[in-house]
Amino acid sequence: MAEAEAALIEHYPRLVRLAYLALPATIGRHRRVVIAHRLAQRSLRVALASTVGEGPYAQLRREVLRQALAQGRQSGRVRGAVVGAGLPYVVGLRLHPQAGGSAELALDRALSTLPGAARAAYALLGVEGLDEQAARNVLAEAGADDPRGAVRTAVEIESDHRLLSAGEFDPCTVQVRPTDLLRRRQRVRAGLFAGAAVAVGGIVLAVASVGGSPRPYASHGSPGSAARGSQPVDPAALVRVPAKAWTTTARLDFTAWPARGNRATDNALLGRALAVWANPARSVQVTATPGTARTAPGQPPQLLYAGDVDSVTVVIFYDGLRLVRYAQARTGGGDAAALDFAQVADADLTTAAAVVVDRVDGNTRFLTAPWVDGAQTRDLLRPDRPGVPLHRAADGTTDPVRMPGAGVAAGTCGTTWPVLQLRSSGRIVERHSFLLTDLGDLSPVHLTSTPPPAPGVTARAPREATGSQALAGWAHAACRLGELRGQGVRSVNDWEFARTTLPEGAGAALWTCDRADTWRGPGRATVQFVPPGSAPGAPGTPAGQQTDGSACSRFGQHVMAGVMWQSPGGHWYLLAAGSRGVVSIASTDGVTAGASGSSLAVRAPRGTRASLSARLTSGATLHPLPGP
Repeated sequence: MAEAEAALIEHYPRLVRLAYLALPATIGRHRRVVIAHRLAQRSLRVALASTVGEGPYAQLRREVLRQALAQGRQSGRVRGAVVGAGLPYVVGLRLHPQAGGSAELALDRALSTLPGAARAAYALLGVEGLDEQAARNVLAEAGADDPRGAVRTAVEIESDHRLLSAGEFDPCTVQVRPTDLLRRRQRVRAGLFAGAAVAVGGIVLAVASVGGSPRPYASHGSPGSAARGSQPVDPAALVRVPAKAWTTTARLDFTAWPARGNRATDNALLGRALAVWANPARSVQVTATPGTARTAPGQPPQLLYAGDVDSVTVVIFYDGLRLVRYAQARTGGGDAAALDFAQVADADLTTAAAVVVDRVDGNTRFLTAPWVDGAQTRDLLRPDRPGVPLHRAADGTTDPVRMPGAGVAAGTCGTTWPVLQLRSSGRIVERHSFLLTDLGDLSPVHLTSTPPPAPGVTARAPREATGSQALAGWAHAACRLGELRGQGVRSVNDWEFARTTLPEGAGAALWTCDRADTWRGPGRATVQFVPPGSAPGAPGTPAGQQTDGSACSRFGQHVMAGVMWQSPGGHWYLLAAGSRGVVSIASTDGVTAGASGSSLAVRAPRGTRASLSARLTSGATLHPLPGP
């Protein structure tokens, strides 16, 4: 009995996630969350009564999946089965996991079309990391129909199993919203809301107590509302991580950052910063990246930095989902302070490698992660120039770095685009360097590159943009980064999806798609055509753009585009190119032509606006992204 109880406590979040993924999407997210918790909690009773010779966790997992699959078969009676079934029971509120990005949404939609056994199989492969045979065995023990077919169906889904660790699929980290709040009378409304809060608190606190590393677990409220009326956190309760914690953990993100800065022990300063965060006066300038809540901390945050920088005093906190930066004049108090919020959920080795400490006169100082072993600056517009060493103080703060686009007109990038090139410690990974660029948020943006396709080689994954070919590609894309300023961008990948030979012996052209992903989820894709002979740093010609979708991501791996191009001989051509899955391209409406393969080049009158389409190896039709 003690072993089963310990297994439930240790693995509760995994069990709830398994149940959530296996339950049918047709019952709605709120009911999936509530039922998933119920099934995980009920599994203990059945596991204790089981006589099967399995380990306690295997028994709990089998029972969770058995119940989830049974609920799926009786989806028409799920509502009746839940009502009155005991806790967790929520009145007057609706619970749902955090919203994910376009990749998570696409996966959720794909899973919603599968039968319950196939969803459970995908969860076993992705969450549990089982191989196909082990997943079939678990499904068979859970009473699934056709375990072999279920696993086969799950394997056919093209996706990254790491997406299952995102908040979109985490029923233990939920947001809360009222239902019919406005239609209730005042007294009834207050009573039900209080009761619901207690019920929700019962769920959330139970999850938090068994979920491992601490994370915020309730809704942060409306992103547009500033935090007011909350009680500030006691500075003594702040989370402080030991200086060498990053050397003994496999989780390298902000949770491994120690508290640094010459005022990290100044409780008066920390108390003032926490008080302003909890209840900012109207004189405090509050900013947030799009979609980031401005609310007070739900629990004591982690202290990352407190110190004097240039003419200001800065305090930086991390609450598990957000970075919060408090700044005041070095000689003043908190009345004329600034408070900045930024999302950083699920940051990693690179995206948690630096934070903006201060900006002044077009320059930025960064605080680097403890695992950063070396720092340089380099100019994206001059890929052939080597990096220049960047000095860092003992506490990890850098010398000032010129902000990209500082002092130039909007929509341009000037003659230089400075970026950081950081090197990870050899204790983590050998010879690992990566690029970060400042786009106006607290967290700099990670720049990656995907090389062009090679015959007979499987599709390539994004990699660090530090090689000569990657730097040459980014030199043509850098100027468009300014369009993403202040948008809460997490990373941008420059993908060279095609290289085509031009007519009249004019040389080879490059076709790229730059994919920008934000911390809150939505992304943007921009296709460019780079003709031969383009000078280093010259921007490509825009050939298409998608402002919110999956294009050029792992869920949108096929792309095509077309442009009108004038040859050195003065002739105009309609050019088109597609990614590796394109087997033919056709044009209509002004130019009727077609070509097998992944490219098209046909003479056309100047100003032609033809309609393009491509056929994929799967037989599906692909259309270009809309014009920018």
